Order: sequence, then structure tokens, then C-alpha cells
Amino acid sequence: MEAATALEVPSGSTLKVKETHTADAEGPPASSRQESSSPIPQLLPHIEEHPKIWLPRTLRQTYIRKVGDTVNLLIPFQGKPKPRATWTHDGCALDASRVSVRNGEQDSILFIREAQRADSGRYQLSVQLGELEATATIDILVIERPGPPQSIKLVDVWGSNATLEWTPPQDTGNAALLGYTLQKADTKSGLWFTVLERYHRTSFTVSNLIVGNSYAFRVFAENQCGLSETAPITADLAHIQKAATVCKIEGFVQRDFSEAPKFTQPLADCTTVTGYDTQLFCCVRASPKPKIIWLKNKMDIQGNPKYRALSHLGICSLEIRKPGPFDGGIYTCKAVNPLGEASVDCRVDVKASTGNTAEKTDCGETVFSRSSSTVSALD
Repeated sequence: MEAATALEVPSGSTLKVKETHTADAEGPPASSRQESSSPIPQLLPHIEEHPKIWLPRTLRQTYIRKVGDTVNLLIPFQGKPKPRATWTHDGCALDASRVSVRNGEQDSILFIREAQRADSGRYQLSVQLGELEATATIDILVIERPGPPQSIKLVDVWGSNATLEWTPPQDTGNAALLGYTLQKADTKSGLWFTVLERYHRTSFTVSNLIVGNSYAFRVFAENQCGLSETAPITADLAHIQKAATVCKIEGFVQRDFSEAPKFTQPLADCTTVTGYDTQLFCCVRASPKPKIIWLKNKMDIQGNPKYRALSHLGICSLEIRKPGPFDGGIYTCKAVNPLGEASVDCRVDVKASTGNTAEKTDCGETVFSRSSSTVSALD
């Protein structure tokens, strides 16, 4: 009896050797030898070189081609005398109408002019020399673009967002999907813009849509060959409407800023020199704006050309033009509005100038005098 043993060859092929048991090596029984009348014994050819297949490194992984591409595989081998090379596809003989094979002295060529998805599968090359056999396996995958997703549906629209769902394609193109590409287009321009690429889920929420526009959406499937040739489009448009603005006015209590006159800066007593202008200042706060009245020794001095009264932003001033000895006394600033009145007083002393000595008065003027005497005039 015969048994087959396999030896691994480092080139990626497998070498099988058929062995003969000792019982068979003793030869046929005596009765058979006597009955045999063949005068010429059968001799096996001498094997100078064992069969071996040198599988290229690129073919040790799955060999991927696109539909319509040419498959041309050159597989070198060795063996002397010339071994017999045969090919099989998934364990069956090759289809001669689609696949061509050419066997040479030291190589075998597998050729497919236009590959189709039916050509995918496991191809095995067997090189046999007598009782020795070497084999190599090549996996070929023929792929094409996937089919489009079956449908896409607009689930919900709120604010500036739209939620979409779609179903996977029935045909993935004989390859794993790399994801989905989602696009949007507004009805005004009609141009398609990509929202996301190679997205693996079958639902997505599109955000930051422009208020007032209406949008349509479509989705492509993608594999190693590229995007699907067509894409389903949503049947309904996503209308991004402007949210109604409701103005709610809360109760507002207007503050009453009315205030009776109040002096925040009073008048200050001062001493001046005869013939030099003097100014008096004070500050008042009131609402509504108060009427300012200036008094000298409780007598109204409004309209007197010797005095100049000003009031701006609550600052009141009185200018005494070239005061004389009789311009000294008690000066009063009185503020009056409908809510009340307030007043402040100060004392003004006028010195008589008699010399050239430099002096500085309490009211801010610098004069020159030799000697001075204080004159207070009270009406």
C-alpha cells in the first residue's frame, strides 16, 4: 500500500511525497511472478530536482482586483525533469472560457482578460513530478462599487437641526463598507455640499442649518472601490423656520428721583483785597432743577451789575467784581424747587490795599501791599 506525506517548503508551497511500504517492496507473490509474462519492466524517470513553487510575496495575501481589470499571475516553479502543472478554482477545474493557463519550463501563467466577481475564490497550483507534488494557494477577490443605500428618511426637524435615518445597501460590492457620505442641498442654490464622510452608523443629526432655508439630503455608500454611483434623496424637505419671538415685559416700577435741594459743598468764608475780583463757590443737588438766589446780608442781589451769578450741573458761583470796602458781609446762596429749599452762608472780608507787599487772600487772589487793615461792612 502507498501513503502520502507532506513536507513544508519555505517558498509558500507544500511538497507531497508518496511512500511505499516494505510489504509492497518485496514484490508481487510468487504466483503473480509466474503468471507475469511481460518481458520489459516499467522504469520510473530519475528525479534530478524536486518540484517546488516560488510563490511571490505579494500573492501570499488576498489578491484584490476591480471588476473589469486584467488578472495576470506568473508563478515560477522548479523541477527536473519538467513537472506537470495544473490549476483548480475552489477545488474544481478552471472554466476555459474565462481563464487561460500557459505552462512553461519553469513557470505557469494564469490569465483573466476581464475579471468578474464570479472569478473570486481560492486558486490552487499543483506541480507534480512522479510521486512528488508541490502545491500553492492564491486567494483572489474581485470587487466593485457598492449599491446605494436602500432609503433615507427625514425623521425630525427642530430649531436649526434635522435628524436623518437610512438603511444599508443590499449589495456591498463584494467588499466591506468603509462608511457613508452624507450631503445636503438648499432649494435656493441647488448645490450639494458634503456634511460628513466615512460615517459608520445609519442615523445622523445635521446641525447649524440656516434659518429660512429648505434642505434636501442624500447618502452614498463607500467601499474600497469608491462611492456608490447613485444615492437616495429624502422625499420631504427640512424647512428651517424662524422661531417666533415672544416679548414678555416684566413689571417695572419707575424710580422717583425727585429730591429737595441739598447743598453737598457749602460756601467758605474768605478774605479779599480791595479792587481784585472775588469768586464764591458751592454745590447743590436737587430734582427738579432748583432756582438759585444770591443774597447779601439777606438782601437779594439778582440783577446787580456788580455781581455775576452762574449755575451749571449743580455748581453755583458768584463773582464779586472789584470789591470795595462796603462789599464785605454775609453772602447767602439759596436753592428753591417745588419740594423745598436750602441755603448756605459765608462771610466775606475786604482789606484795604495800602502798600506793595505781596499777599495772597483767602479767596485765591495775590495782591501787593505795604500794610493792610480789615474793613467789614454790614448793611
